Amino acid sequence: MSPSHPSGQTEKNRPTGLLGRLRDKLAAAQRGFTRGLSDLLLGNRALDDSLFEELETLLLSADVGVETTRHLMQNITEQVARKQLSDTRAVYRALRQGILSIIQPCGRPLAITPARPFVIMVVGVNGVGKTTTIAKLAGRLKKAGHTVTLAAADTFRAAAIEQLKTWAGRLDIPVIAQHTGADAAAVVHDAMHAASARNSDVLIVDTAGRQHTQAGLMDELKKIRRVINKSNPEAPHEVLLVLDAGTGQNALSQLKHFREAVGVTGLALTKLDGTAKGGILMAMARQTGLPIRYIGVGEGMDDLREFNAEEYVDAILPETE
Repeated sequence: MSPSHPSGQTEKNRPTGLLGRLRDKLAAAQRGFTRGLSDLLLGNRALDDSLFEELETLLLSADVGVETTRHLMQNITEQVARKQLSDTRAVYRALRQGILSIIQPCGRPLAITPARPFVIMVVGVNGVGKTTTIAKLAGRLKKAGHTVTLAAADTFRAAAIEQLKTWAGRLDIPVIAQHTGADAAAVVHDAMHAASARNSDVLIVDTAGRQHTQAGLMDELKKIRRVINKSNPEAPHEVLLVLDAGTGQNALSQLKHFREAVGVTGLALTKLDGTAKGGILMAMARQTGLPIRYIGVGEGMDDLREFNAEEYVDAILPETE
């Protein structure tokens, strides 16, 4: 059973629904990219080398990345050569479809299986909004009818434990925690037993924010994973990597290291409402194919959204007549 969308969101109350609100959130930050494409492709420009050079530059400046940009441009120029695209509006539609074909396979929602507990291990570097994302995810799951337990395994920072406890109090969700500096793996061991004893549907494990280049700290993550796996050979059922969309291509480097260390199975991209680029989502989809489970588009509890490829493309590249 996958988490449901927040209640009370009716088309009657909000004519444009989720798409409209998502577009509003993304528009302010990514207006430059959207406007740039519109200005370039929705006018009466000739399909010549200068247009394609400008389009390539625009994609690169949006953090789409060299490899993904090359793929999109090759697809378009080949269609032009075959005379399948006759004007810039056709190029706009082809680009839109090309982007959708890249990210659509990554729009796979997180499905909570009957495992008890279903263990979600959340990882990421400092400052990406990991703990807040955990709280929002816990809120979504509880609203969907799941019982949730949290594990405060970020024992490196006292503030992290207190932050998780504060969120847990607001959500009326139990949290398993020890003192600052405690063995994070021991916290997770206790949390696994507590979640099982409570018959919790889901256990979400917070881990210390760390730079992906710190080998010792990455080893600790591996230890936490081993402890989870020892308690339940099928767990963790999800290793969710939280990434800040604003860090651009650096996020790909983070993903590479975390994937090698703990086997990332899903992504949550935060702060999409705060970056003018956002093309990193396309680059990740193209290079990794990993499920993009959630996107963060604001500070509110309901601003963690299940990722939907069609809605995302509609928000940044609206369909034209």
